[in-house]
Amino acid sequence: MEPLLDRLGRPLETLRISITDRCNFRCVYCMPKEVFGRDYAFLERTALLTFEEIARAARIFAQLGVKTVRITGGEPLVRRKVEDLIAQLKGIDGLELALTTNGALLPKLAQPLAAAGLDRITVSLDSVDDATFRALNDVDFSVQRVLDGIDAAARAGLPVKVNAVVKRGVNDGEQILQLAERFRGTGHVLRFIEYMDVGHTNGWRLDDVVSAAEIVASIGARWPLEPAGTHRPDETAKRWRYADGGGEIGVIASVTQPFCGGCSRARLSAEGRLYTCLFGVKGHDLRGPLRLGASDEELAELLRGVWGRRTDRYSELRTSETATLPKVEMSYIGG
Repeated sequence: MEPLLDRLGRPLETLRISITDRCNFRCVYCMPKEVFGRDYAFLERTALLTFEEIARAARIFAQLGVKTVRITGGEPLVRRKVEDLIAQLKGIDGLELALTTNGALLPKLAQPLAAAGLDRITVSLDSVDDATFRALNDVDFSVQRVLDGIDAAARAGLPVKVNAVVKRGVNDGEQILQLAERFRGTGHVLRFIEYMDVGHTNGWRLDDVVSAAEIVASIGARWPLEPAGTHRPDETAKRWRYADGGGEIGVIASVTQPFCGGCSRARLSAEGRLYTCLFGVKGHDLRGPLRLGASDEELAELLRGVWGRRTDRYSELRTSETATLPKVEMSYIGG
């Protein structure tokens, strides 16, 4: 089959599927309490795609060239029986299955997820300083409980990556080194992410961004680093390995070193809207056709049309003006 390309020649290879807009954390850069409080109107259960609808959509995406499906949220593990979805997706030939989580529920769910066929997992952990971490998640959740979840995933045989979003004045400086030290030699890959202007509830300012170059320089001054090359042309992270053999880190520099040119990712929201960019405003409805009886070929043709018209490259075009425009929230689109 000919690869499905957008108007800039980029293939469709990765699908990120949000399965809920709910989360058990209230991280200040993603779901701040002042916005996502007790009275916030989350999606009705009936609005969410069912596991069967998700699996059907993923099967069609796979036929169009998607090789990796990543399950996201919100916090995907708050949706009941998520391991059943993983088992359904595992039945699709040629798909690599990944999941991103805050780790809170991993001690209980790591083994069922691995048994269902999950290939790898990413845990979001922005600090190993307990006071900082509790302040960031804003629900007084201890860092040790997330570390316990990471250990549970490793025991279940799941390769683990750890993602840390760095915000100046919050978890930069020595806390970057603390994270690096904690995961050096563990076999887990730690990735630092520049603080991004996703959505419009986190009060993003360019001054809050700690650049990837600054992060690498800080760690490299303590433990010398050398470039580690890339695995895939659409990799978001630039990889560095410790010269002493202590493993590797990655830096995701969406703000200072945009990688739109290799972006092969589509995103499906929990209510079945397809977004062709993390910074999108309006998605394309897939739930309607799914529930109104569209055939697989009709759905595939719809997807071909959406991707074939794609020209997104927000990060390459970002300005101080566009950064303040309304965008879909991280908790809805799944990062």
